[in-house]
Amino acid sequence: MVRRPAVAGMFYEADPEALRSQIEWCFTHTLGPGKLPPRGGGSERLSVGFVSPHAGYMYSGPVAAHVYYQLALEKKPDTVVIVGPNHTGLGTLVSVMVEGVWETPLGRVEIDSELAKLIVKYSDLADIDDKAHLFEHSVEVQVPFLQYIYGDEFRIVPIVMWDQTPRAARDLGEAVAKAAAELGRDVIYIASSDFTHYEPHEVAAKKDRLAIDKILALDPEGLHEVIQRYDISMCGPGPVMSMLYYARARGASNAQLLKYATSGDVTGDRSSVVGYAAIRVY
Repeated sequence: MVRRPAVAGMFYEADPEALRSQIEWCFTHTLGPGKLPPRGGGSERLSVGFVSPHAGYMYSGPVAAHVYYQLALEKKPDTVVIVGPNHTGLGTLVSVMVEGVWETPLGRVEIDSELAKLIVKYSDLADIDDKAHLFEHSVEVQVPFLQYIYGDEFRIVPIVMWDQTPRAARDLGEAVAKAAAELGRDVIYIASSDFTHYEPHEVAAKKDRLAIDKILALDPEGLHEVIQRYDISMCGPGPVMSMLYYARARGASNAQLLKYATSGDVTGDRSSVVGYAAIRVY
């Protein structure tokens, strides 16, 4: 099965050369790392997981570029598990695509079928399901960045979550950890999430800091609590919590905020913004 791009030409450029230029714009932007990532990578794995935004590249791409700049400094993983929220309502509660390739304007990436199927085996809630992935952008927008830094020398496991409860997050994160350990896979776990939606910049930044502080404390239960208490319209709490449960199971003990910005920092209109964060867990 070939999963065709659903948002090429909308969230990011559809022409390969234009897309490469757009990704390089994200890296060199004043809100981005400010320079292109090095080629060749590093010799060791330093990170376990990341939070990366999933809006259009023109809005959140410079923030997302901080994630991929860090990854470019490290040893290339065997597999990248990318978990995003389900925006479309299609599919099951937790949908794992286990076979085939993902196509973007930059080429094709193979799914790590062995790891994907084992994740489903060890999860009580995840199902083998392709429907949820057909039109979902939250996983897709991460893939061209990965192709830019890795070429085609990596595999992915795409997962989208409709059920974003702490129970579902823990079930998935610990299933990924168990499956990766059993297979000896070097895995990077990317949680795809934006933060506050459509509030003034100052309000969004204040609310988002509450959520970010819980992520930096590797506290998925605390993250869920502050989201509920302060009505934080974060669209990927399930993926982020699941990444934190995975990271804790793999022995991570630290986190770092690489960059926070809002759409208002890009457009200049701070009256109604969306918040974006790049966070590293290691």
